[in-house]
Amino acid sequence: MRLRPMTDADAPELLRIHETPGVSEWWGNPPPGFPGEDPYATRYVIEDEGEIAGMVQYFEEPDPDYRHALIDLFVDPDRHGRGLGTEALRQIIEVLIGERGHHRLTIDPATANQAAIHVYGKVGFKPAGVLHQYERDHSGEGWHDCLLMEYLAPQ
Repeated sequence: MRLRPMTDADAPELLRIHETPGVSEWWGNPPPGFPGEDPYATRYVIEDEGEIAGMVQYFEEPDPDYRHALIDLFVDPDRHGRGLGTEALRQIIEVLIGERGHHRLTIDPATANQAAIHVYGKVGFKPAGVLHQYERDHSGEGWHDCLLMEYLAPQ
């Protein structure tokens, strides 16, 4: 497994993965132009055996008084259970703490997404609290809770 910067050529496969039920149920419908340029996100492709297996992205808070990064990721459901999400998180944590100088990282899975919460816990994310009615349901008709999790750099 390796991470590499996303390119335009990755778009069709990332869109296909985003639209699969095991991903879209948590990520919703892809926005127009996904996964095109997002001025706020830095995106990497997760590769497994030379094939696109998913995506990890992060957003950085630039204000020095609140400096941190927020991470999102998805892995093709056909590749779940191989440790790809765990390894992708380990690598992006190293980038964000080791290279980008962050001391705190957050991730916010739906409280019902127990598989994601388990993976995030394996790499050291700890629950910080529940964000009630935080995110639109996949149907767009209601809201669901998310679990705010944080990772603090070792002191």
